[in-house]
Amino acid sequence: MQQLMELARGGAAALPADARIEIEPGQLDPRLKLTPCRRIEPYLPTGSTAWGRTRVGLRCTDGPVNWNVFLPVTVRVWSPAVVNAGPLQAGAEIRAEDLQIREVDIASAAAPVFRDPQLLVGRLLAATLPPGTPLRPQHLRVRQWFAAGETVTLVYVGEGFSASTEAQALSNGLDGQAVRVRTPSGKIVTGRPVGERRVEVRS
Repeated sequence: MQQLMELARGGAAALPADARIEIEPGQLDPRLKLTPCRRIEPYLPTGSTAWGRTRVGLRCTDGPVNWNVFLPVTVRVWSPAVVNAGPLQAGAEIRAEDLQIREVDIASAAAPVFRDPQLLVGRLLAATLPPGTPLRPQHLRVRQWFAAGETVTLVYVGEGFSASTEAQALSNGLDGQAVRVRTPSGKIVTGRPVGERRVEVRS
């Protein structure tokens, strides 16, 4: 079990410093007939992560037959994260009083959790959530910073400088998605929405 714990700490995705790990081993296929082994080495198979429901390889490195099998395991990673204090409906705007910090199993899903409630205040929910749900990006509606046709501030940012001008958005400005804008000279520029009617281009 100690070797499995070390694998989890070394291979878990985005493991917070304050995390507490629990590992629940599953059962090998009862049809397996394994010869006795003096040394069994656990390892993470290629492409696997020590996160949630996964599997660990077990190989015999000192025995009459050097066999290799896979053991199903569940890795739980307990850490403080933001949850909703009560039920929330899809489309609701999140308020500070809707949120609390609670220790949860952040490995119950692959997506990251939020640890700062202020990052969620004012956001709209994409789904109805029961109380105590760890808030993750898929629970939120994509934020729209501006609509197609609106005038935006286009900011050019480079090492040691920044410059800005007005431009017209050619599509809706959605958080995290590239958007094209037209400058007063007619030039088409691609940037990223970073705030209310604000597009940033980094060089």
